[in-house]
Amino acid sequence: MAFVDEHRALYGVESICRNMPIAPATYYAHRARVRNPELQPRRMKRDMILRPQIQRVWKENKEVYGARKVWRQLNREGISVARCTVERLMRVMGLYGAVRGKTCYTTVSDNASACPPDLVERQFAALRPNQLWVADFTYVATWRGFVYVAFVIDAFSRMIVGWRVASSMKTDLVLDALEQALFSRHDIEDVIHHSDHGVQYLSIRYTERLAEAGAQVSVGSKGDSYDNALAESVIGLFKTEVIRRKGPWRNLEMVEFATLEWVDWFNNRRLLTPIGDVPPAEYEEIFYQAKEEAVMATVLK
Repeated sequence: MAFVDEHRALYGVESICRNMPIAPATYYAHRARVRNPELQPRRMKRDMILRPQIQRVWKENKEVYGARKVWRQLNREGISVARCTVERLMRVMGLYGAVRGKTCYTTVSDNASACPPDLVERQFAALRPNQLWVADFTYVATWRGFVYVAFVIDAFSRMIVGWRVASSMKTDLVLDALEQALFSRHDIEDVIHHSDHGVQYLSIRYTERLAEAGAQVSVGSKGDSYDNALAESVIGLFKTEVIRRKGPWRNLEMVEFATLEWVDWFNNRRLLTPIGDVPPAEYEEIFYQAKEEAVMATVLK
């Protein structure tokens, strides 16, 4: 169309269209739609309405959502749209979700230390909040050296209940994340705390704190790449959606602030497929609401 516009005065529309070949009617219809958007087909009109909404959802969710998550969020907001339409428009708009990279490992085992049993056996399923917690940590390269980020995750909703950023991967790192989890949650007696064979999680200070809180200690089987898969999955999202996209990282403070923002978004707004494409906080709220309604129904009987 641009070529015809540029040369029509010299050669005429019909002769150009005859040689391209394009029907003159197609060109004139296109020009009419440019002058009057009301003449556009319904699909084009619908696309013009959907584009800003897709852009908004993608932006509001840290530019990490792919077509499926954007489609889910639009439908949650009452905007009915087909997934293939979202995929097509995102491709045209140049919008893409975050893609996972290679996995990094920080586990340092102590073969001399006694190891608690594996109470989970790769079954990361829970029927209620505070039934199973999984813990792990990762590293982030900054201009001032490595910093380490530890997480404690509730397996029921994938809620991040505790986290910590530190310049050292000593026991204090994971212990501070655990203390935050213990402070933020209630009714945690008999919760199973699952981790890998890292010396930090098997340290005397850490295991004593778990015993004091009434938690059961579980450690994954050695040499099993899936022994702590749920925690590694969440950390993989963290590395994909924050660390690899927002760098380079100058110092610990930058990583800490970015982690704070991401954890808040992850817990309260990010849609997670394993729990039905709802945020973790909403999933737990649905659970407690259903539990309360069941209790009320029992009382009324």
